[in-house]
Amino acid sequence: MTARPLNRRRRAAAGIVGLALAATACGTGGSTASEGEADADASLPAGCEDYADYAGSSGTEVSMYTSIRDIEADRYVQSFEEFEKCTGITINYEGSGEFEAQLNVKVQGGNAPDIAFIPQPGLLQRFVQAGKVMEVPEGTAENVEEFWSEAWKEYGSVDGKLYAAPMGANVKSYVWYSPSQFEEAGYEVPTTLDELMALSDEIAGSGKKPWCAGIESGDATGWPATDWVEDMMLRTAGAETYDQWVNHEIPFNDDAVVEAVDAVGAILKNEKYVNAGFGDVRSIATTSFQDAGTPILEGECFLHRQASFYANQWPEGTTVAEDGDVFAFYLPSESEDSKPVLGGGEFVAAFADRPEVQKVQTYLSSDEYANTKAEIGDWISANTGLDVANVKNPIDQLSVETLQDESAEFRFDGSDLMPAAVGAGSFWNGMTEWINGAETKQVLDGIEESWPSS
Repeated sequence: MTARPLNRRRRAAAGIVGLALAATACGTGGSTASEGEADADASLPAGCEDYADYAGSSGTEVSMYTSIRDIEADRYVQSFEEFEKCTGITINYEGSGEFEAQLNVKVQGGNAPDIAFIPQPGLLQRFVQAGKVMEVPEGTAENVEEFWSEAWKEYGSVDGKLYAAPMGANVKSYVWYSPSQFEEAGYEVPTTLDELMALSDEIAGSGKKPWCAGIESGDATGWPATDWVEDMMLRTAGAETYDQWVNHEIPFNDDAVVEAVDAVGAILKNEKYVNAGFGDVRSIATTSFQDAGTPILEGECFLHRQASFYANQWPEGTTVAEDGDVFAFYLPSESEDSKPVLGGGEFVAAFADRPEVQKVQTYLSSDEYANTKAEIGDWISANTGLDVANVKNPIDQLSVETLQDESAEFRFDGSDLMPAAVGAGSFWNGMTEWINGAETKQVLDGIEESWPSS
Protein backbone atom coordinates (compact mmCIF):
# COMPACT_ATOMS: atom_id res chain seq x y z
CA MET A 1 0.00 0.00 0.00
CA THR A 2 1.43 3.37 -1.03
CA ALA A 3 2.35 5.62 1.86
CA ARG A 4 0.44 8.88 2.16
CA PRO A 5 0.05 11.60 4.78
CA LEU A 6 -2.89 11.17 7.12
CA ASN A 7 -5.31 14.01 7.60
CA ARG A 8 -7.59 12.90 10.44
CA ARG A 9 -9.41 15.79 12.06
CA ARG A 10 -10.98 15.84 15.49
CA ARG A 11 -13.49 18.38 14.22
CA ALA A 12 -15.07 15.61 12.13
CA ALA A 13 -15.70 13.52 15.22
CA ALA A 14 -16.96 16.56 17.10
CA GLY A 15 -19.47 17.29 14.35
CA ILE A 16 -20.77 13.73 14.45
CA VAL A 17 -20.99 13.83 18.27
CA GLY A 18 -23.07 17.00 18.24
CA LEU A 19 -25.56 15.68 15.71
CA ALA A 20 -25.73 12.31 17.43
CA LEU A 21 -26.58 13.92 20.78
CA ALA A 22 -29.28 16.02 19.15
CA ALA A 23 -30.75 12.95 17.45
CA THR A 24 -30.77 11.03 20.73
CA ALA A 25 -32.57 13.87 22.47
CA CYS A 26 -35.29 13.65 19.83
CA GLY A 27 -35.74 9.93 20.44
CA THR A 28 -34.25 8.57 17.26
CA GLY A 29 -33.10 4.97 17.10
CA GLY A 30 -29.58 3.64 17.33
CA SER A 31 -26.98 3.96 20.05
CA THR A 32 -27.51 6.37 22.91
CA ALA A 33 -24.99 9.14 23.52
CA SER A 34 -23.58 7.33 26.55
CA GLU A 35 -23.03 4.04 24.76
CA GLY A 36 -22.23 5.47 21.32
CA GLU A 37 -20.36 8.76 21.47
CA ALA A 38 -19.25 9.42 25.02
CA ASP A 39 -16.46 6.93 24.50
CA ALA A 40 -15.30 8.31 21.14
CA ASP A 41 -11.76 8.09 22.49
CA ALA A 42 -12.21 4.49 23.58
CA SER A 43 -9.25 2.18 23.06
CA LEU A 44 -8.94 0.77 19.56
CA PRO A 45 -7.35 -2.45 18.31
CA ALA A 46 -3.62 -2.21 17.72
CA GLY A 47 -2.77 -0.41 14.52
CA CYS A 48 -6.14 1.34 14.32
CA GLU A 49 -5.16 4.73 15.67
CA ASP A 50 -6.03 6.38 12.36
CA TYR A 51 -9.68 5.49 12.95
CA ALA A 52 -10.03 7.24 16.31
CA ASP A 53 -12.51 9.74 14.84
CA TYR A 54 -14.92 6.87 14.16
CA ALA A 55 -14.66 4.98 17.47
CA GLY A 56 -17.51 4.40 19.89
CA SER A 57 -20.06 2.46 17.83
CA SER A 58 -18.67 -1.07 18.02
CA GLY A 59 -21.29 -3.78 17.52
CA THR A 60 -23.55 -1.68 15.29
CA GLU A 61 -24.49 -2.30 11.66
CA VAL A 62 -25.01 -0.02 8.67
CA SER A 63 -26.90 -1.18 5.56
CA MET A 64 -25.67 0.09 2.21
CA TYR A 65 -27.54 -0.17 -1.11
CA THR A 66 -26.02 0.64 -4.51
CA SER A 67 -26.21 -0.13 -8.23
CA ILE A 68 -22.62 -1.42 -8.17
CA ARG A 69 -22.28 -5.19 -8.58
CA ASP A 70 -19.86 -7.97 -9.49
CA ILE A 71 -16.13 -7.30 -9.18
CA GLU A 72 -16.71 -3.60 -8.48
CA ALA A 73 -18.90 -4.58 -5.52
CA ASP A 74 -16.21 -6.96 -4.26
CA ARG A 75 -13.72 -4.12 -4.31
CA TYR A 76 -16.05 -1.88 -2.33
CA VAL A 77 -16.47 -4.58 0.30
CA GLN A 78 -12.69 -4.92 0.43
CA SER A 79 -12.30 -1.16 0.89
CA PHE A 80 -14.38 -1.26 4.09
CA GLU A 81 -12.54 -4.14 5.75
CA GLU A 82 -10.04 -2.14 7.77
CA PHE A 83 -12.67 0.42 8.80
CA GLU A 84 -14.93 -2.40 10.03
CA LYS A 85 -12.11 -4.15 11.89
CA CYS A 86 -10.99 -0.97 13.62
CA THR A 87 -14.36 0.59 14.45
CA GLY A 88 -16.45 -2.53 15.08
CA ILE A 89 -19.11 -1.17 12.70
CA THR A 90 -20.36 -3.80 10.25
CA ILE A 91 -21.29 -2.56 6.77
CA ASN A 92 -23.86 -4.73 5.01
CA TYR A 93 -23.35 -4.02 1.31
CA GLU A 94 -25.95 -4.85 -1.35
CA GLY A 95 -25.62 -4.10 -5.06
CA SER A 96 -28.60 -4.40 -7.40
CA GLY A 97 -29.19 -4.18 -11.14
CA GLU A 98 -32.64 -2.78 -10.31
CA PHE A 99 -31.28 -0.13 -7.96
CA GLU A 100 -33.23 2.91 -9.19
CA ALA A 101 -36.61 1.16 -9.09
CA GLN A 102 -36.00 -0.88 -5.96
CA LEU A 103 -34.59 2.01 -3.93
CA ASN A 104 -37.88 3.81 -4.38
CA VAL A 105 -39.79 0.68 -3.34
CA LYS A 106 -37.62 0.29 -0.24
CA VAL A 107 -37.96 3.94 0.77
CA GLN A 108 -41.70 4.13 0.19
CA GLY A 109 -42.21 0.82 1.97
CA GLY A 110 -40.42 2.00 5.13
CA ASN A 111 -37.46 -0.28 4.47
CA ALA A 112 -34.91 2.29 3.31
CA PRO A 113 -31.22 1.41 3.55
CA ASP A 114 -29.14 3.43 5.98
CA ILE A 115 -26.96 4.62 3.11
CA ALA A 116 -27.39 4.59 -0.66
CA PHE A 117 -24.95 5.51 -3.41
CA ILE A 118 -27.16 7.63 -5.68
CA PRO A 119 -25.67 8.34 -9.12
CA GLN A 120 -28.42 10.75 -10.19
CA PRO A 121 -28.69 14.18 -8.53
CA GLY A 122 -32.21 14.33 -9.96
CA LEU A 123 -33.16 11.16 -8.05
CA LEU A 124 -31.51 12.53 -4.91
CA GLN A 125 -33.60 15.68 -5.23
CA ARG A 126 -36.80 13.64 -5.39
CA PHE A 127 -36.00 11.80 -2.14
CA VAL A 128 -34.97 15.03 -0.43
CA GLN A 129 -38.19 16.76 -1.42
CA ALA A 130 -40.09 13.78 -0.02
CA GLY A 131 -38.32 14.32 3.31
CA LYS A 132 -36.51 10.97 3.21
CA VAL A 133 -32.82 11.97 3.11
CA MET A 134 -30.91 13.44 6.05
CA GLU A 135 -28.70 16.50 5.78
CA VAL A 136 -25.07 15.46 6.08
CA PRO A 137 -23.40 15.68 9.52
CA GLU A 138 -20.90 18.44 10.18
CA GLY A 139 -17.84 16.24 9.66
CA THR A 140 -19.07 15.20 6.20
CA ALA A 141 -19.82 18.81 5.28
CA GLU A 142 -16.30 19.86 6.29
CA ASN A 143 -14.77 17.10 4.17
CA VAL A 144 -16.79 18.18 1.15
CA GLU A 145 -15.79 21.79 1.69
CA GLU A 146 -12.11 20.82 1.82
CA PHE A 147 -11.81 18.14 -0.86
CA TRP A 148 -14.46 18.81 -3.49
CA SER A 149 -15.08 21.56 -6.00
CA GLU A 150 -18.06 23.85 -5.69
CA ALA A 151 -19.69 22.14 -8.68
CA TRP A 152 -19.48 18.68 -7.10
CA LYS A 153 -20.81 20.09 -3.82
CA GLU A 154 -23.73 21.59 -5.72
CA TYR A 155 -24.58 18.24 -7.34
CA GLY A 156 -25.13 16.78 -3.84
CA SER A 157 -27.15 19.75 -2.61
CA VAL A 158 -30.82 20.66 -2.81
CA ASP A 159 -31.98 24.25 -2.23
CA GLY A 160 -28.54 25.17 -0.95
CA LYS A 161 -28.32 22.41 1.67
CA LEU A 162 -25.88 19.49 1.38
CA TYR A 163 -27.62 16.11 1.52
CA ALA A 164 -25.12 13.78 -0.12
CA ALA A 165 -21.32 13.82 -0.32
CA PRO A 166 -19.65 13.01 -3.64
CA MET A 167 -17.59 9.83 -3.68
CA GLY A 168 -16.67 7.87 -6.81
CA ALA A 169 -16.44 9.50 -10.22
CA ASN A 170 -15.95 8.52 -13.82
CA VAL A 171 -15.06 10.05 -17.14
CA LYS A 172 -17.45 8.94 -19.88
CA SER A 173 -15.88 10.48 -22.98
CA TYR A 174 -13.81 7.45 -23.98
CA VAL A 175 -13.68 5.00 -26.87
CA TRP A 176 -12.15 1.62 -26.02
CA TYR A 177 -9.96 -0.16 -28.56
CA SER A 178 -7.13 -2.68 -28.95
CA PRO A 179 -3.74 -0.98 -29.46
CA SER A 180 -2.35 -4.12 -31.11
CA GLN A 181 -5.29 -4.34 -33.55
CA PHE A 182 -4.77 -0.71 -34.51
CA GLU A 183 -1.04 -1.23 -35.03
CA GLU A 184 -1.55 -4.35 -37.09
CA ALA A 185 -4.15 -2.69 -39.31
CA GLY A 186 -2.26 0.59 -39.54
CA TYR A 187 -5.05 2.63 -37.95
CA GLU A 188 -4.39 5.92 -36.13
CA VAL A 189 -6.27 7.17 -33.09
CA PRO A 190 -8.63 9.88 -34.40
CA THR A 191 -8.39 13.42 -33.04
CA THR A 192 -11.62 14.87 -34.49
CA LEU A 193 -15.15 13.58 -35.05
CA ASP A 194 -14.60 13.64 -38.81
CA GLU A 195 -11.52 11.44 -38.39
CA LEU A 196 -13.53 9.06 -36.17
CA MET A 197 -16.20 8.68 -38.84
CA ALA A 198 -13.54 8.25 -41.54
CA LEU A 199 -11.92 5.49 -39.45
CA SER A 200 -15.31 3.81 -39.04
CA ASP A 201 -15.81 3.90 -42.80
CA GLU A 202 -12.33 2.49 -43.37
CA ILE A 203 -12.94 -0.45 -41.02
CA ALA A 204 -16.37 -1.10 -42.54
CA GLY A 205 -14.81 -0.97 -45.98
CA SER A 206 -12.48 -3.81 -44.99
CA GLY A 207 -15.52 -6.03 -44.49
CA LYS A 208 -15.61 -5.79 -40.69
CA LYS A 209 -17.98 -4.05 -38.30
CA PRO A 210 -16.14 -1.22 -36.52
CA TRP A 211 -18.46 -0.75 -33.52
CA CYS A 212 -19.93 -2.93 -30.80
CA ALA A 213 -22.48 -1.61 -28.31
CA GLY A 214 -24.96 -2.68 -25.66
CA ILE A 215 -27.52 -0.77 -23.59
CA GLU A 216 -29.19 -3.57 -21.60
CA SER A 217 -28.93 -2.97 -17.84
CA GLY A 218 -31.96 -4.49 -16.11
CA ASP A 219 -34.45 -1.84 -15.00
CA ALA A 220 -31.91 0.79 -16.09
CA THR A 221 -31.79 -0.40 -19.71
CA GLY A 222 -31.11 2.51 -22.04
CA TRP A 223 -28.70 4.55 -19.95
CA PRO A 224 -25.62 3.84 -22.16
CA ALA A 225 -27.53 5.33 -25.11
CA THR A 226 -28.31 8.48 -23.12
CA ASP A 227 -24.58 8.82 -22.44
CA TRP A 228 -23.97 8.70 -26.18
CA VAL A 229 -26.46 11.54 -26.72
CA GLU A 230 -25.01 13.67 -23.92
CA ASP A 231 -21.46 13.26 -25.22
CA MET A 232 -22.63 14.19 -28.71
CA MET A 233 -24.64 17.19 -27.46
CA LEU A 234 -21.46 18.60 -25.92
CA ARG A 235 -19.70 18.20 -29.26
CA THR A 236 -22.34 19.30 -31.76
CA ALA A 237 -24.21 21.90 -29.69
CA GLY A 238 -21.64 23.07 -27.13
CA ALA A 239 -21.62 23.28 -23.35
CA GLU A 240 -23.93 26.30 -23.08
CA THR A 241 -26.69 24.64 -25.10
CA TYR A 242 -26.06 21.40 -23.20
CA ASP A 243 -26.72 23.23 -19.92
CA GLN A 244 -29.91 24.75 -21.31
CA TRP A 245 -31.10 21.32 -22.39
CA VAL A 246 -30.35 19.70 -19.03
CA ASN A 247 -32.17 22.51 -17.20
CA HIS A 248 -35.10 22.40 -19.66
CA GLU A 249 -34.47 25.95 -20.79
CA ILE A 250 -34.84 24.57 -24.29
CA PRO A 251 -37.30 21.74 -25.01
CA PHE A 252 -36.13 18.15 -25.18
CA ASN A 253 -37.14 18.02 -28.84
CA ASP A 254 -35.19 21.14 -29.79
CA ASP A 255 -33.40 21.03 -33.15
CA ALA A 256 -30.03 20.89 -31.34
CA VAL A 257 -31.07 17.68 -29.60
CA VAL A 258 -32.41 16.20 -32.83
CA GLU A 259 -29.04 16.91 -34.46
CA ALA A 260 -27.12 15.23 -31.62
CA VAL A 261 -29.33 12.12 -31.58
CA ASP A 262 -29.08 11.78 -35.36
CA ALA A 263 -25.28 12.11 -35.07
CA VAL A 264 -25.35 9.17 -32.65
CA GLY A 265 -27.63 7.35 -35.07
CA ALA A 266 -25.02 7.75 -37.80
CA ILE A 267 -23.06 5.21 -35.76
CA LEU A 268 -25.48 3.14 -33.69
CA LYS A 269 -28.17 2.84 -36.38
CA ASN A 270 -25.75 2.17 -39.20
CA GLU A 271 -25.97 -1.51 -40.16
CA LYS A 272 -22.50 -1.27 -41.73
CA TYR A 273 -21.05 -0.20 -38.37
CA VAL A 274 -22.82 -2.33 -35.74
CA ASN A 275 -23.19 -4.61 -33.87
CA ALA A 276 -19.97 -6.62 -34.14
CA GLY A 277 -20.10 -9.94 -32.32
CA PHE A 278 -23.80 -9.68 -31.41
CA GLY A 279 -26.06 -9.08 -34.39
CA ASP A 280 -27.85 -6.18 -36.06
CA VAL A 281 -28.81 -2.73 -34.72
CA ARG A 282 -31.62 -4.08 -32.56
CA SER A 283 -29.23 -6.43 -30.77
CA ILE A 284 -27.82 -3.35 -29.03
CA ALA A 285 -30.97 -3.20 -26.91
CA THR A 286 -30.53 -6.77 -25.65
CA THR A 287 -26.75 -6.78 -25.24
CA SER A 288 -25.69 -6.02 -21.68
CA PHE A 289 -23.43 -3.04 -21.22
CA GLN A 290 -21.05 -5.32 -19.27
CA ASP A 291 -20.54 -7.62 -22.27
CA ALA A 292 -20.75 -5.04 -25.02
CA GLY A 293 -17.04 -4.32 -25.45
CA THR A 294 -15.70 -7.86 -25.13
CA PRO A 295 -15.67 -8.62 -28.90
CA ILE A 296 -12.65 -6.31 -29.07
CA LEU A 297 -10.61 -9.06 -27.40
CA GLU A 298 -11.69 -11.54 -30.08
CA GLY A 299 -10.84 -9.22 -32.95
CA GLU A 300 -14.53 -8.93 -33.90
CA CYS A 301 -14.86 -5.29 -32.92
CA PHE A 302 -12.58 -2.26 -33.07
CA LEU A 303 -14.43 0.50 -31.18
CA HIS A 304 -16.63 0.66 -28.08
CA ARG A 305 -17.72 3.92 -26.47
CA GLN A 306 -17.96 3.57 -22.69
CA ALA A 307 -16.81 5.25 -19.49
CA SER A 308 -13.58 4.82 -17.55
CA PHE A 309 -15.31 2.37 -15.20
CA TYR A 310 -15.54 -0.10 -18.05
CA ALA A 311 -11.99 -1.09 -17.08
CA ASN A 312 -13.70 -3.29 -14.46
CA GLN A 313 -15.66 -5.22 -17.08
CA TRP A 314 -12.78 -6.76 -19.01
CA PRO A 315 -12.15 -10.43 -18.21
CA GLU A 316 -9.61 -11.23 -15.53
CA GLY A 317 -6.10 -11.11 -16.92
CA THR A 318 -6.83 -8.37 -19.47
CA THR A 319 -4.09 -5.74 -19.50
CA VAL A 320 -5.45 -2.19 -19.67
CA ALA A 321 -2.61 0.01 -20.93
CA GLU A 322 -1.41 1.95 -23.95
CA ASP A 323 0.58 -1.11 -25.00
CA GLY A 324 -1.80 -3.65 -23.45
CA ASP A 325 -4.74 -5.74 -24.61
CA VAL A 326 -7.12 -2.79 -24.46
CA PHE A 327 -6.97 0.92 -23.84
CA ALA A 328 -9.15 3.93 -24.57
CA PHE A 329 -8.84 7.22 -26.37
CA TYR A 330 -10.73 10.46 -25.83
CA LEU A 331 -13.96 10.65 -27.83
CA PRO A 332 -12.93 13.50 -30.11
CA SER A 333 -14.80 16.73 -30.65
CA GLU A 334 -15.36 18.58 -33.92
CA SER A 335 -12.09 20.42 -33.38
CA GLU A 336 -8.84 19.51 -31.68
CA ASP A 337 -9.06 22.86 -29.88
CA SER A 338 -12.26 21.84 -28.09
CA LYS A 339 -12.25 19.19 -25.37
CA PRO A 340 -15.59 18.79 -23.58
CA VAL A 341 -15.63 16.01 -20.99
CA LEU A 342 -18.73 14.13 -19.86
CA GLY A 343 -18.61 12.42 -16.49
CA GLY A 344 -20.62 11.13 -13.60
CA GLY A 345 -20.32 9.86 -10.08
CA GLU A 346 -22.02 8.59 -6.96
CA PHE A 347 -23.32 10.55 -4.01
CA VAL A 348 -23.55 9.07 -0.52
CA ALA A 349 -27.03 9.77 0.86
CA ALA A 350 -28.21 8.70 4.32
CA PHE A 351 -31.78 7.74 5.17
CA ALA A 352 -30.97 7.45 8.90
CA ASP A 353 -29.02 9.65 11.31
CA ARG A 354 -27.77 7.12 13.85
CA PRO A 355 -24.19 7.82 15.00
CA GLU A 356 -22.73 4.81 13.18
CA VAL A 357 -24.41 5.86 9.93
CA GLN A 358 -22.96 9.37 10.22
CA LYS A 359 -19.51 7.93 10.88
CA VAL A 360 -19.62 5.78 7.75
CA GLN A 361 -20.91 8.71 5.69
CA THR A 362 -18.13 10.98 6.95
CA TYR A 363 -15.44 8.35 6.36
CA LEU A 364 -16.57 7.85 2.75
CA SER A 365 -16.23 11.60 2.12
CA SER A 366 -12.65 11.74 3.38
CA ASP A 367 -9.37 11.87 1.48
CA GLU A 368 -8.22 8.82 3.45
CA TYR A 369 -11.04 6.70 2.05
CA ALA A 370 -10.47 8.00 -1.49
CA ASN A 371 -6.84 6.91 -1.37
CA THR A 372 -7.64 3.56 0.29
CA LYS A 373 -10.24 2.75 -2.36
CA ALA A 374 -8.04 3.88 -5.23
CA GLU A 375 -5.18 1.66 -4.06
CA ILE A 376 -7.41 -1.42 -4.49
CA GLY A 377 -7.70 -0.57 -8.18
CA ASP A 378 -10.07 0.45 -10.98
CA TRP A 379 -11.70 3.36 -9.18
CA ILE A 380 -11.36 7.11 -9.30
CA SER A 381 -12.74 10.16 -7.57
CA ALA A 382 -12.83 13.92 -8.02
CA ASN A 383 -11.72 14.21 -4.37
CA THR A 384 -8.79 16.65 -4.55
CA GLY A 385 -7.10 14.77 -1.71
CA LEU A 386 -6.65 11.74 -3.97
CA ASP A 387 -2.99 11.20 -4.81
CA VAL A 388 -2.68 10.16 -8.48
CA ALA A 389 0.24 7.93 -7.40
CA ASN A 390 -2.29 5.70 -5.62
CA VAL A 391 -4.33 5.18 -8.79
CA LYS A 392 -3.39 1.88 -10.38
CA ASN A 393 -4.28 1.63 -14.04
CA PRO A 394 -3.38 4.13 -16.77
CA ILE A 395 -6.99 4.86 -17.76
CA ASP A 396 -7.83 5.85 -14.20
CA GLN A 397 -4.67 7.94 -13.90
CA LEU A 398 -5.65 9.78 -17.05
CA SER A 399 -9.19 10.25 -15.72
CA VAL A 400 -8.05 11.67 -12.37
CA GLU A 401 -5.77 14.11 -14.13
CA THR A 402 -8.71 15.14 -16.33
CA LEU A 403 -11.02 15.62 -13.35
CA GLN A 404 -8.42 17.69 -11.53
CA ASP A 405 -7.60 19.76 -14.63
CA GLU A 406 -9.19 23.19 -14.17
CA SER A 407 -9.04 23.85 -17.91
CA ALA A 408 -11.19 20.82 -18.78
CA GLU A 409 -14.74 21.66 -19.86
CA PHE A 410 -16.39 19.10 -17.57
CA ARG A 411 -20.12 18.51 -17.53
CA PHE A 412 -22.00 16.03 -15.35
CA ASP A 413 -24.11 13.31 -16.95
CA GLY A 414 -27.23 15.14 -18.17
CA SER A 415 -29.77 12.39 -17.52
CA ASP A 416 -28.52 12.16 -13.94
CA LEU A 417 -29.22 15.88 -13.43
CA MET A 418 -32.68 15.81 -14.97
CA PRO A 419 -35.83 15.05 -12.95
CA ALA A 420 -35.85 11.32 -12.22
CA ALA A 421 -39.06 10.81 -14.23
CA VAL A 422 -37.10 11.86 -17.31
CA GLY A 423 -33.44 11.13 -16.61
CA ALA A 424 -34.05 7.70 -15.09
CA GLY A 425 -37.32 7.07 -16.90
CA SER A 426 -38.55 8.41 -20.23
CA PHE A 427 -35.05 9.21 -21.55
CA TRP A 428 -33.80 5.66 -20.87
CA ASN A 429 -36.99 4.13 -22.27
CA GLY A 430 -37.10 6.47 -25.25
CA MET A 431 -33.57 5.66 -26.34
CA THR A 432 -34.32 1.95 -26.08
CA GLU A 433 -37.33 2.45 -28.35
CA TRP A 434 -35.10 4.49 -30.68
CA ILE A 435 -32.59 1.64 -30.98
CA ASN A 436 -35.51 -0.69 -31.70
CA GLY A 437 -36.60 1.41 -34.67
CA ALA A 438 -38.53 4.46 -33.42
CA GLU A 439 -37.87 7.74 -35.21
CA THR A 440 -35.80 10.46 -33.52
CA LYS A 441 -38.50 13.16 -33.50
CA GLN A 442 -41.14 10.75 -32.23
CA VAL A 443 -38.93 9.70 -29.32
CA LEU A 444 -37.88 13.23 -28.39
CA ASP A 445 -41.47 14.49 -28.57
CA GLY A 446 -42.49 11.79 -26.10
CA ILE A 447 -39.67 12.63 -23.69
CA GLU A 448 -40.57 16.33 -23.88
CA GLU A 449 -44.19 15.52 -23.00
CA SER A 450 -43.00 13.54 -19.96
CA TRP A 451 -41.07 16.44 -18.41
CA PRO A 452 -42.73 17.27 -15.04
CA SER A 453 -44.66 20.54 -15.02
CA SER A 454 -43.30 21.47 -11.59
